[in-house]
Amino acid sequence: MFDHCLYFNTTALARVLEREWTRAFKPFGLTPSQAFMLRAVLSRPGLLQSELARELVISRPTATRSLDGLQKLALIDRRATGGDGRECAVFPESAALAMHDDLNAASGAVTARLKQILEPEQFSVIVGSLKEARAAVG
Repeated sequence: MFDHCLYFNTTALARVLEREWTRAFKPFGLTPSQAFMLRAVLSRPGLLQSELARELVISRPTATRSLDGLQKLALIDRRATGGDGRECAVFPESAALAMHDDLNAASGAVTARLKQILEPEQFSVIVGSLKEARAAVG
């Protein structure tokens, strides 16, 4: 019935992937969205909250809520910038720095498993097609 429905098939895939990433990040006490956000902060310390939201393709309020959770876990620090006071730069705390390599390894393991299941070339084509679709529709 929904064989040709983009919405149905992408959300069904998203649910399957959510379970995979949830298992991968559970040992860190993080949800997939928190883990991806933390990985972005670790890769680019000092990102502004708005830049982080843009990079992760999420709304600013969603980014704020995720950052609130990471701050409660003592994994990030938000520092006011010299601007109007509403914008903060985000930096990793020492606990986040300590888990950086293991977090990336857990993410890499899921990606490697998916590439094995889908074949590396098909994996790259799928990811590229999804990015193009997101850009075209968004």
